[in-house]
Amino acid sequence: MRMRFLGSTSEAGACPTLYETDRGTIVVQGLRVTDAEALADLRDVLDGETAVEVPRELITEIAARALPELAPTGVPTPSATG
Repeated sequence: MRMRFLGSTSEAGACPTLYETDRGTIVVQGLRVTDAEALADLRDVLDGETAVEVPRELITEIAARALPELAPTGVPTPSATG
């Protein structure tokens, strides 16, 4: 699998970060969730899966940049830092 950097809302390229793969999927880089109560809220976690935390702004900024056709008309599309 190969990945292409999509963007980050972090300074100096630190996590959290989003990547697009050549398999048509998205990879999320972020801090692993370790809080037991939060982990108890997850559903159907498979072996090898983990939860990572990313800011909402990262998802919305990258989505607006990657999918400009979905951005509301007349609203500037934000750009992610990188």
